[in-house]
Amino acid sequence: MSSILKLVSQRLALGLLLLLACSVLIFVGTQILPGDVAQSILGQSATPTALANLREELGLNDPAYVRYFSWLGGVLTGDLGTALSNGQEINAQIGLRLGNTLFLAFWAAVVAVPLAILLGLIAVRYRNRWPDKLISGLTLASMSLPEFFIGYVLIFFFAVKWRWFPSVATVYDSMSLWEKLNAIALPVTVLVLVVLAHMMRMTRAAILNVMQSAYIETAELKGLSAFNVIFRHAFPNAIAPIVNVVMLNLAYLVVGVVVVEVIFVYPGMGQYLVDHVSKRDVPVVQACGLIFAAVYIGLNLIADVVAIVTNPRLRHPK
Repeated sequence: MSSILKLVSQRLALGLLLLLACSVLIFVGTQILPGDVAQSILGQSATPTALANLREELGLNDPAYVRYFSWLGGVLTGDLGTALSNGQEINAQIGLRLGNTLFLAFWAAVVAVPLAILLGLIAVRYRNRWPDKLISGLTLASMSLPEFFIGYVLIFFFAVKWRWFPSVATVYDSMSLWEKLNAIALPVTVLVLVVLAHMMRMTRAAILNVMQSAYIETAELKGLSAFNVIFRHAFPNAIAPIVNVVMLNLAYLVVGVVVVEVIFVYPGMGQYLVDHVSKRDVPVVQACGLIFAAVYIGLNLIADVVAIVTNPRLRHPK
């Protein structure tokens, strides 16, 4: 138990250091963006005096390291700052937007994860036969298509031509769960198609790797059916790599939804980020980038911990 706690604490420490490094990169990246924040707020007709006063008010004349530590101190105390474009508190806005993004990612994961594991098991069961070839072909095709292309194709057929679902995924608090699910049906489908292929192929590869073990041959010699051998003996021992790839794809569902949210005008973190990048609203961009980094690092930490707990070789590398 002590070795597990030691490894987990090391992973957590590395995760915090990585998040700190990400905060530096995010801050530097926003500072080198082209354009002038004061100019974008006041407009082209602003006088030099007004621009100078606004820069002083926003602290833009302070050295970069002073502004970084001031921003980092606010983040550590739970204050993400104020949006420059509308003067609203970023915490309140991000709370609502993050909830919408997590809602979208949750339902995509509910569909994609069980379906990917099931298709992976079927592909292994019928290896090199037509079900395996069909599943592999379809997943490779979905991996080859960019998400914006899939999104526009779904909009054309399901929203414009057949009118089954709305083309704009608008959700708000007064909607029922069924109305929300109907509104997000198309973006969820796009996300499922994007992450399903990767998870299915990694599940298939992990199980096939375990199928080469001696205990699998013993189970087959006992007369167990092929599916029982796969599900009861191979699959549990392939959990660690499967969990790793599932967590990576769940991180993508939260972090990589920017394109999908913009296509469907979904009121989530991705749309919020894009809107404020165009306005050069640096505090919002920094807050969104840091939250995305924290989610991605956190899910990868969970995958590492699960791998450590389920794989004795990681606990005793020697």
